[in-house]
Amino acid sequence: MINGKRIVVVLPAYNAEPTLEATVREIPAVVDETILVDDLSTDGTVKLARTLGLTVAVHDRNLGYGGNQKTCYAKALAMGADVVVMLHPDYQYSPLLLTAMASMVAYNAYDLVLGSRMLGGGAIKGGMPLYKYVANRALTTFQNLMLGAHLSEYHTGYRAYSAELLRALPLAHNSDDFVFDNQLIAQCILLKARVGEISCPTRYFEEASSINFARSMKYGLGVLATTMQCMFTKFGLVNPDKFQFPEPFTPEEDPEFAFQDTRR
Repeated sequence: MINGKRIVVVLPAYNAEPTLEATVREIPAVVDETILVDDLSTDGTVKLARTLGLTVAVHDRNLGYGGNQKTCYAKALAMGADVVVMLHPDYQYSPLLLTAMASMVAYNAYDLVLGSRMLGGGAIKGGMPLYKYVANRALTTFQNLMLGAHLSEYHTGYRAYSAELLRALPLAHNSDDFVFDNQLIAQCILLKARVGEISCPTRYFEEASSINFARSMKYGLGVLATTMQCMFTKFGLVNPDKFQFPEPFTPEEDPEFAFQDTRR
C-alpha cells in the first residue's frame, strides 16, 4: 500500500514467457496484487505466471491489446484497487519506477501518470527505431496542438491510474486494438483529468514486443482519427459513444498539493 491506498499492477500478456520473470522480479513490495491477463498465448506464459504466484485470468479467445486491457482494469477494480498500474510484461519498461508512479496517484497529485520515454531522451538511448521515434514526436506534437495539451508522449504503455478515473471512462467503447491507449488519453483530456508524467528509460531488444511497420501505420491513422474526433467533440460537432461520460469526474486534490496564496 501507499498512503493507505491499495496498489494493483496489471500485466496484459501475449506470449510473454521469455521476459515475464525478469519483469515480475523487479515489481516493488508496495504492490498489493499483481494480475496477469493472458490473451490466449501459445507459449508457457500462463504456467510461468502461476508459478510466480500471480493472479491469472485467461481469455478463451484472442481479444487484442485493447481488449486485454479492458479485462485487466475490470479485474483490478473488482479486487478493490485504489491505484492501478499497467505494466507490459515484456521488460521494455522498468518496473522499478512503479513506486514513484503509483505514489503520484496515491497522494492525489494526479489521476493518470504516464511513464514517458521522451523525457530525458530515453527512447533513442534505449534503442527505439528511428522511424518510430520520428512518428511518436510528430503525432504527439499534432495531438498537443489539436487538443490543447502539453504532454511529452501519448504513446507509452506504462501508466498509473486512480480507480475513480478508470470507473469514469467508457472503456467498453474503445478499440480492442493498439489505438485503445490513445483513445483513453483523449478521454482523460476531455474529462480534464490531471495527467502527470515521469521520465522512463526503455529497452528495445529481440524478445520485447513491438508492432511491425504495417501495424504502426494503422495505429498512426487511428491516432489521427481519434484526435480529430476528440477535437470535434470538444466543439460539440459530434458526440460519439467513446466520448460520452455517464457521470461527471471531479477528483479532489490533496490539500498538501493545493497552491496556497499567502500574499497579503
